Amino acid sequence: MFVDIAKIKIKAGNGGDGAVAFHREKYVTSGGPDGGDGGRGGNIVFQVDDNLSTLADFRYKRKYKAENGQNGRGARCNGKKGQDLVIRVPRGTVIREVESGTVMADMSSDEPFVAAKGGKGGWGNCHFATSTRQTPRFAKSGAPGEEWEVSLELKLIADVGLLGFPNVGKSSLISVVSEAKPIVGDYHFTTITPVLGVVSMGPEQSFVMADIPGLIEGAAEGVGLGHEFLRHVERCRMLVHVVDVAGSEGRDPIEDFEKINEELVKFNPELAKCPQIVAGNKMDLAEDEQLERFRNYIEGKGLQYFEIVAPIKHGTKELINAVAAKLQTLPPVKHYESEEIPQEFFAKKQKDGFTITVEDGVYIVEAEWLYRILCKTDLDDYSSLQYFQTVLQTSGIIDALREKGIEEGDTVSIYDLEFDYVP
Repeated sequence: MFVDIAKIKIKAGNGGDGAVAFHREKYVTSGGPDGGDGGRGGNIVFQVDDNLSTLADFRYKRKYKAENGQNGRGARCNGKKGQDLVIRVPRGTVIREVESGTVMADMSSDEPFVAAKGGKGGWGNCHFATSTRQTPRFAKSGAPGEEWEVSLELKLIADVGLLGFPNVGKSSLISVVSEAKPIVGDYHFTTITPVLGVVSMGPEQSFVMADIPGLIEGAAEGVGLGHEFLRHVERCRMLVHVVDVAGSEGRDPIEDFEKINEELVKFNPELAKCPQIVAGNKMDLAEDEQLERFRNYIEGKGLQYFEIVAPIKHGTKELINAVAAKLQTLPPVKHYESEEIPQEFFAKKQKDGFTITVEDGVYIVEAEWLYRILCKTDLDDYSSLQYFQTVLQTSGIIDALREKGIEEGDTVSIYDLEFDYVP
């Protein structure tokens, strides 16, 4: 089953809690605090796997969670780090955060992508010993792991996309110019999933061609099969538009050409700007007047045009040579740049609330949404720090600290950040 879009929830592991413990040894009366730190939670990591060609594995399993970090122990023993969870996806998968629509990663290279970071382990009580607090009886809880709902969208990586109405000969063309073996038949929608084929032009010279299932009028609105696969031509560097120049099914080839281009514009206006070469297939069935009329129309638009009979390879060599020459002048396959999820997105989660606990004069603030903002905050940048302070104020955390009785100079602890309170 070909599945090229999926939506899943991912949750990195939580950090382990720090330990509250004191050194106990014979003849040592006051060993002091020695609670170890909690282990870091495991990450959610996406990795390209070229053995996969669809997202079918995500059809039934929708939730993925990495291992939590272990809690710290006495004798300053730190907890074990949680194991990363590696999720394998086909090459060309674009990962987006669902709510904001932000592109998190384009899995086109072999570089792994950490989509959700595990929470840091909490500090053990040995970190809180001071000259005035020699026996701290508290430790920090582990930070929560990042959690996202993400959409996975497979956009095939191909240099050339074949477009055209059903049964115009796209499958026949890719089968004779590459090693691909699609189903070829004299009926509509013989191709129901995209087919990739490598076209070899000589030693170390090749390009990838994609046979996209046939489009029909209204495809951009969901008519037929083609609308499901238009996303796969968005990466293509150029398009080869295959037209039944003989009109063997009673359609006008000029109208066919225009209708397909209209569907491209409706789906994504950028596709209309993609370079095209037109292949007039089934020329052996066409009258001379038909051939001349369509040739004049296409060349009048300034497009390259080739007449072919795909099953017997007539004219296909000239077509492929022209495609290879055109590719030499075009930029590489499109890559979707990763985007930063704005801090304002996390601030929307303020309604989820927060907790404040007081331990030996330290005011400990915890909130999952606040931890995410803190991770994105550059404490050395004034504007970034000012934004974080604004969040503390608008979320009600500052007011809650005052209600708890905080005074000037008291310590506020927010995960890895500690500072003295200044009214």
